[in-house]
Amino acid sequence: MSRVRTVLGDVRPEELGVCDAHDHLFLRSPQLPGQELNDASAARAELTAFREAGGEAVVQWTPYGMGRRAADLMELSRATGVHLVCATGLHQAAHYDPEVLGKLRGGLAEMFVSELTGGIGTSGVRAGLIKVAGGFHTLDAHARWTMTAAAEAHRATGAPIAVHLELGTGALDVLDLLCGALGVPGHRVILGHLNRSPDPVVQRRAAESGCWLAFDGPSRAHHPTDWRMPRAVRDLAEAGYGHRLLLGGDTVVAGARSVDGGPGMPYLLRRVRERLAEAVGAELVDRILTVHPGRAFAVDWT
Repeated sequence: MSRVRTVLGDVRPEELGVCDAHDHLFLRSPQLPGQELNDASAARAELTAFREAGGEAVVQWTPYGMGRRAADLMELSRATGVHLVCATGLHQAAHYDPEVLGKLRGGLAEMFVSELTGGIGTSGVRAGLIKVAGGFHTLDAHARWTMTAAAEAHRATGAPIAVHLELGTGALDVLDLLCGALGVPGHRVILGHLNRSPDPVVQRRAAESGCWLAFDGPSRAHHPTDWRMPRAVRDLAEAGYGHRLLLGGDTVVAGARSVDGGPGMPYLLRRVRERLAEAVGAELVDRILTVHPGRAFAVDWT
């Protein structure tokens, strides 16, 4: 039977409840100096605020080498009662020291499988998804390497593959590689940030593959997210793809947390939920938040 792999163990899909399908409690990168999500007390406060807004689960997409703090995720889940799902995977090369990437050559897929089945270091946490990333309107050699390894790890474990689309671009190239050349079933692929390049034709073509479309990262003034999202969700639903949608907050810097003055995780339920309900109805939005994440992240773990 399929289960979602949380940091405290596997749960039935329906046990997730209201789920933020793409976010971060911890994250660090040389691309974001001084803006790290690295404060456990702030992470707990943010998760508590999300819980008080009605949230029950968060899928953290922070991959290998970017400060996941897996052991802390266990403590946060216990303390707040919120289910947390942790990722393995690898982001764009710019987020890593070249020496780190060099050490992974020849064994990347094995590392992914190890973190999915055996655990992340000594934390006792097993990852529940594989996070990889494309580039701006392209797939460079690094992206092809990581996605090839992700496909191999998927074949070994069944784990879903979540993809960062740079500024929302490159979706069809990603699907050509993962679902075409590498043979990953469409329903095992989750495209993140597709709403940031709101091309309705690309969105529909991506949905036709059977993949999941994650509308994430709302409330960012430099992205056409909030004001275009309702129409995009409505158009996809009317085209018959409402069952392929997910919602996430994607908090990536400390200043974006609600407890630090930003919109943070609660914004998804405090504002986005209501606005989308006006466009497509509360019933579909409720399914996007409660039913779809369980289907997207559930695996027949062995």
